[in-house]
Amino acid sequence: MVRIRLKRVGAKNHPVYRIVVADSRSPRDGKFIEELGTYQPSKQDNNFALDLDRADYWVRQGAQPSETVASFLRKARRIPAS
Repeated sequence: MVRIRLKRVGAKNHPVYRIVVADSRSPRDGKFIEELGTYQPSKQDNNFALDLDRADYWVRQGAQPSETVASFLRKARRIPAS
């Protein structure tokens, strides 16, 4: 199954994540299909960037978002595009 999930790329004690589309069998930081955005938990406001069109495409194709990514999708849909 294809999942939309987080991949950690940050340094020790300074996490930064990429939002990626990956096979559920691949490791967390391993091979992925496409990168959709980033998440920086250390920032206070506007701490994630997401390509909503591509995320919607993957969801239509059957990809299952993780709980965290699903919350980002809900937030991105509420915020009007600038």
